Amino acid sequence: MLPNMSIHPPTQAKEPEVPAKELNTPAKEPATPANAPLDILDDGSIDMSSVLQESQVMDVLEKLDKELVGLKSVKTRIREIAALLLVDRMRHRFELTTLPPTLHMSFTGPPGTGKTTVAMRMAAILHRLGYVRRGHLVAVTRDDLVGQYIGHTAPKTKEILKRAMGGVLFIDEAYYLYRQENERDYGQEAIEILLQVMETQREDLVVILAGYKNRMDTFFSSNPGFSSRIAHHLDFPDYSLEELLAIARLMLAEQMYHFSPEALSAFEAYLTRRMQMPRFSNARSVRNAIDRARLRHANRLFDKGGKISRIDLMTIEAEDILASRIFSENLPDEEHSPEN
Repeated sequence: MLPNMSIHPPTQAKEPEVPAKELNTPAKEPATPANAPLDILDDGSIDMSSVLQESQVMDVLEKLDKELVGLKSVKTRIREIAALLLVDRMRHRFELTTLPPTLHMSFTGPPGTGKTTVAMRMAAILHRLGYVRRGHLVAVTRDDLVGQYIGHTAPKTKEILKRAMGGVLFIDEAYYLYRQENERDYGQEAIEILLQVMETQREDLVVILAGYKNRMDTFFSSNPGFSSRIAHHLDFPDYSLEELLAIARLMLAEQMYHFSPEALSAFEAYLTRRMQMPRFSNARSVRNAIDRARLRHANRLFDKGGKISRIDLMTIEAEDILASRIFSENLPDEEHSPEN
């Protein structure tokens, strides 16, 4: 049970902060329950292919590989964790002693590099292999955990933990939990509760801390309790220009759009400029740019009028990209003008 818990029903209507996000993994549930006993064959073995098929873990790994460009080292580590859990499950069937692995993680890297997506797929893998009961992901920030006055933090933190039990708790920008310069800050209380639950209930909850690498390193050095409980440190690097272009094409294809050859060249020029500007967020900035291009594309067709073909409706042209303020004012489209 959670330590000293006094949980009341959530009252989100009165909550001043943005509520924590609970993300249910959209992957299809396995046909066989994750905790179903594995069949031992007549020759005293277990068929690995049958276990993989029943758990559908490979479906999650393949989906992760398809939906995220690059991140080879991250995908390799996720596959290694899946293999460990799968083998542990098989060892358990043969009554071989296996201590439950510690799976709390740290995801470091800039925004828009796939950390939340990987966390969601990790939750699905943990559920399909019977490590957690539900396989959902609850994404939070400091505001969801830390209160603003005495006696406010513990109920908030425990409510979030209650919601996350049986799945994954994803704490973005986790370093903001600890503010050494503020003696009256209540973040330390949230940290102490988190640390206790991470240790005592690690068989039913996986905590993933995320943020910029240098800030996370400082956070861990100031909070050795967290560092000792984190088993896996995954670094998510910035995407290269080629990877960002591949991401853009994937995003467009999902919505049944595509670049014309001239538009692809224009978008490459756009990214080359945008990557050098402040607040660039990798895939997130790519998505914002595509949304703007679609807006211009729609307005171009609207102004054109007359007959519009299927190809017209699907094709982003160079003018839809070159109209961006990044080419005229050297500002990203999401940057507000001073007069606004």
